[in-house]
Amino acid sequence: MGYRIRETRTEQDFAGKLKGKKIPLLVLDQKWHHIFAGTQKPQNILKYEKQEDELLARQGRLNDELKEFRKLKSTLMHNIMENMEGAEREDHPSTRKLSADRKLIDELNEKLENCEDELLELPHLLREVNDNLMVETMRYCYGLLRTNAEDIEEIGAWIKRIRVELKKQIIIKQNAELKNKEVYSYMHDIFGPQVIDVFDLKYETEETEEARNEDGKKEQTAGNESKAQ
Repeated sequence: MGYRIRETRTEQDFAGKLKGKKIPLLVLDQKWHHIFAGTQKPQNILKYEKQEDELLARQGRLNDELKEFRKLKSTLMHNIMENMEGAEREDHPSTRKLSADRKLIDELNEKLENCEDELLELPHLLREVNDNLMVETMRYCYGLLRTNAEDIEEIGAWIKRIRVELKKQIIIKQNAELKNKEVYSYMHDIFGPQVIDVFDLKYETEETEEARNEDGKKEQTAGNESKAQ
């Protein structure tokens, strides 16, 4: 069964009806990549695919940075707790170390906040790019299905015409073969085999030729046996 394409479907329909649909990230779906197997992806699809890949890579880097920042902050907090005892005196080494660690923690807190804010924003950006990629994919698939459907219909009509013509030609061929056999038979009956020997070479059947070859082999075998005796 083929695909029936709605000719009334427009690109605006895709943008309006597909936006907001919850689907997995297309670049992570191998079946999505298989849609374009054996062909080059259109430029608009490559554009959104690249954007989605970059956003996913950015998300991965931010998650790694977030882990490192939290780990470093935990280490600094531990150092601060250990240096609290000698921090009463301003000239004590622990006081200077404590001040440096607190400054680093303030910087880490700012980085952590920026990192977390960006990680909160990334899913929204990914959904937006993925929606655009979905719409462009549907446009591509719709166009491909429609083009293939037109080709299938055209080729089907061609095959139908060829079948009709083939049947006609088979009938013509069979009638010609029957007529040849009939005429050949009449010629033998009317003129005799000696008069039309020349035609035997032209119209001999495959069975006649095979029989003649077999007779030749038998004669050769008999001759070899005679020589051997």
